[in-house]
Amino acid sequence: MEIIIADQTHIAYAKVICETIEKAAQTRGTGIARRKPEYIISKMKKGNAVIALDKNKFAGFCYIETWSHGKFVANSGLIVHPDYRGQGLATQIKKHVFEHSRSKFPDAKIFSITTGLAVMKLNSNLGYTPVTFSELTKDQTFWDGCQTCKNYDVLQRTNQSMCLCTGMLYDPNNKVSTTPKKITTKAFTRLKSIKQTLFLKNKKK
Repeated sequence: MEIIIADQTHIAYAKVICETIEKAAQTRGTGIARRKPEYIISKMKKGNAVIALDKNKFAGFCYIETWSHGKFVANSGLIVHPDYRGQGLATQIKKHVFEHSRSKFPDAKIFSITTGLAVMKLNSNLGYTPVTFSELTKDQTFWDGCQTCKNYDVLQRTNQSMCLCTGMLYDPNNKVSTTPKKITTKAFTRLKSIKQTLFLKNKKK
């Protein structure tokens, strides 16, 4: 298995990457923004993505997005092909793209919004800390990307202040962020449960 920075030589994988993301989004129903091949290709050409390959077979992918004139960076679209799930590949890809982000954008704050418990725990191990949405990018283009999520109405109702996703942030200037603190899956499960209960109550009113 090889995990490398994607470039124009990997353009042929754009279609299968989008198809894999689409199927995962249908299964989960939330948490993954659907993308078109042209968008994935643009990331490859700029060197803002990593790809995992098993010889010539696609195994996984993740790309980098920049917001607020480079002040914020997000590692998005983390996906592993079904044939390679359950092998720890997502963790390897996440670490690789995180390190690439820090190298390419050393002064940027790296953030993530996700409903996935495994991603939350992995982010925590890398040094991310849970934050409110107000501490993330104000770039409206980023939040518009949430429109493909079935919970987008929650984001709208709260004026983009909160959702079922949890916001997490790595700040290179924050000593707390740069010293990773492991948070248990149980803690994130409780956080997710509280959010779901809160929004269900508000929806019934």
